[in-house]
Amino acid sequence: MAFQGKVWKFGDNVNTDEIIPARYLSLTEAKDLAKHVMEDADPLFPSKVKKGDIIVAGRNFGCGSSREHAPVAIKGAGVSCVIATSFARIFFRNAFNMGLLIFESKQAVDGIREGDLVQVDPDKGMIRNISSGDVYEVAPVPPFMKELVRDGGLITHIKKKQGNRSAG
Repeated sequence: MAFQGKVWKFGDNVNTDEIIPARYLSLTEAKDLAKHVMEDADPLFPSKVKKGDIIVAGRNFGCGSSREHAPVAIKGAGVSCVIATSFARIFFRNAFNMGLLIFESKQAVDGIREGDLVQVDPDKGMIRNISSGDVYEVAPVPPFMKELVRDGGLITHIKKKQGNRSAG
């Protein structure tokens, strides 16, 4: 399940209003939210980000309001994962609930630069900076969390489980 992408780097305390500004909260489709993802932090980001790219950020990523739109917008933009020094706890939970992979690693954040090509293996708990050759260990994604992400998030996961029970 390893994947790789180009890095877009952000600093500390990126809040949910920077990830998806409140003026767009009436939008509900991921593709519509993606058109505005991170635009208050970098107005050109929505036009630069490509499917498979990776966001790397500092401490407390996703702080602020409990906005499920934030991980939905990131995922809708095609971002494969977010690597940060730390995440706001509510964002951490919302990310997995919405099917977005996230990883905490201060060493990776310190060693990865914007534009680097990075490979992530969530099963092995490994981040490889292809541009520099550096490798960082992270906690592997627990099986239940991988299942949530693979199913597209908590709601889809629950529906799938309910469907399996009624089919059996």
